Amino acid sequence: MFQHIKSTLSGYAKYRGEGHVAFVLHRIAGLATVIFLSLHIVTTSLVFFAPTWYDKAIQIFRNPLIMLAEIVMAFFVVYHGVNGLRIAYLDIFRPDLWTSAATRKATRSVFVITILLWLPALIIMGRSLLVHGLGLFGGE
Repeated sequence: MFQHIKSTLSGYAKYRGEGHVAFVLHRIAGLATVIFLSLHIVTTSLVFFAPTWYDKAIQIFRNPLIMLAEIVMAFFVVYHGVNGLRIAYLDIFRPDLWTSAATRKATRSVFVITILLWLPALIIMGRSLLVHGLGLFGGE
């Protein structure tokens, strides 16, 4: 069993072009999104079931490392959505574009669109990290 896992992970680690990077990053982003949403639902439900635990969770989320992880998480969510739309579009409307050259161009486009959509979140969350998390610019 462990040999199978090892061979799978080593197969993922081999670079095979932009399409492979998109494939691996899509899986990582999807897993991170599921973990984030599960954690978000559980911690938000604590406000009703265990308010003191909720307050403790909020204090943990104000840690600068957690705030930085949330910024990265926002990137993963946006990337997973944009890349998922690309995959759905190609599967449904243009299966003929599943070629190396087209995948390379589409993958680069996905990264550009993701960064453009992620920038507002980066600015807002980054400012919050600097002001509230690190106490800069007259923060807490």
